[in-house]
Amino acid sequence: MRQRKGFTLIELLVVIAIIAVLIGLLLPAVQKVREAAARTQCANTLKQLGLAMHGYHGRHEAFPPGYISWTAANDSDLGPGWGWAAHLLPDIEQEGLYRQIALNVDIAAAQHSGPRSHYLKLLRCPADFGPPTFLTIGNPVSVATANYVGCFGSNELEAGPGNGNGVFYRNSQTKLLDIVDGTSQTLAAGERSYKRSPSTWVGSVTGADEAQALVLGVADHTPNHPAGHAEDFSSSHTGVTNFLFCDGSVRGIPSTISPGVWAALATRHGNEVVPGDY
Repeated sequence: MRQRKGFTLIELLVVIAIIAVLIGLLLPAVQKVREAAARTQCANTLKQLGLAMHGYHGRHEAFPPGYISWTAANDSDLGPGWGWAAHLLPDIEQEGLYRQIALNVDIAAAQHSGPRSHYLKLLRCPADFGPPTFLTIGNPVSVATANYVGCFGSNELEAGPGNGNGVFYRNSQTKLLDIVDGTSQTLAAGERSYKRSPSTWVGSVTGADEAQALVLGVADHTPNHPAGHAEDFSSSHTGVTNFLFCDGSVRGIPSTISPGVWAALATRHGNEVVPGDY
């Protein structure tokens, strides 16, 4: 009789164990490659936004406003609310979308139901998995999700949305000459993960809860701080958050940055001395 050849049960179990070990070694490496690629793509997006901001500055002799709004006697917002990224649409090859927007008409107006919920892949970090749109709270309006917010500064946003000590605030018209701390040492915009708080490229939706935080970020807590608020910066990258500086450069700021240095980077005219290594 012919003897049949095959694996014994022990040999099969050994092979399975070896394959499992190899997969266990391979998966972290694949994950790191994906994470690095997402971080690089995110940085490239911020670089494009930097070029768009400087293009806008070249035409208007100032950066776009953080968001535009008339104000009531008590300093509350009356709208329309369109934010800095909405003003940059022609500079990021979205002229058609820009033409659908009437900047003097409120974001929540019926005529803006289409453009305000228009998803822009360019303004999403590839490491973030939030939905394409979300409903604002307080005044429920569907708006497109984005992951990049302008830097309001280090002071309180809700206490005075028109008094930011950063580059972007209500009705701001910040010029390069206004950034006395140096454009290479002053934040223009940075990331906010959907997990921390939803943000939008559209602007500040009048009447919504924490409306200004939808489009602006504050250097209250350091990036990704566990006690951070809705208006703080954060990312889905491990240990680092990407930021655009006013000179157009993009750098990853570690979550371990000291609070003092972090606040100094957020202001445009604080006269702080920022160390080269943070």
